[in-house]
Amino acid sequence: MVIPVRVEPLGDQAVLVYLADEPAAVRFAAAVRAAAPPWLQDVVPAYASVGVFFDADLVGVDEVVQGRQPLVHEIPVCYDLGPDLGLVAARLGRPAAEVVRRHTGTEYTVYAVGFMPGFPYLGYLPPELCGVPRLASPRLRVEPGSVGVTGRQTAVYPLARPGGWHLIGRTPLVLVDVADGFFPLRVGDRVRFTRIGEAEFRRREGERPSS
Repeated sequence: MVIPVRVEPLGDQAVLVYLADEPAAVRFAAAVRAAAPPWLQDVVPAYASVGVFFDADLVGVDEVVQGRQPLVHEIPVCYDLGPDLGLVAARLGRPAAEVVRRHTGTEYTVYAVGFMPGFPYLGYLPPELCGVPRLASPRLRVEPGSVGVTGRQTAVYPLARPGGWHLIGRTPLVLVDVADGFFPLRVGDRVRFTRIGEAEFRRREGERPSS
């Protein structure tokens, strides 16, 4: 593992990483390219330093400087509480059980966070689940924890808000606590959904993710 000597901001879209020597800089640059986080735009080594350029819409300079490693979150979902699961299955021409199986069979990347505090845009759905449009008339209230799909993406509504995605399930986990500064899902993290029944949903309602 190559350990940087120090990391400094280089404007608001890059950091300059200083290494112990030139070979260490070359190895570090290669490791960053191989990792290929979704926010990475370019890697430029020069002698014993490496410039790492990133998309400021996807990650902040503080996160890059601190070197936070992406986390893998396992999110339990009760698909029995998805009011649109039947509609989605019918539109895709597949049984609801297959929709659930394919949705839980994919590991997703958090490509962006926005729309509301902590709302993670997760991609990408398997091809068999792509193409579901937004609702013609958005709901005035989507319950916290609702799992939605549209286009190529899936997401979890962390707070009660209006919303236009088709809802195929609901997680009992708390994914945002604004007052407590709790936002566990960050750009670059990975998400896996697991199926649970309604009894387990009720038992675990209000839990926080363990990762």
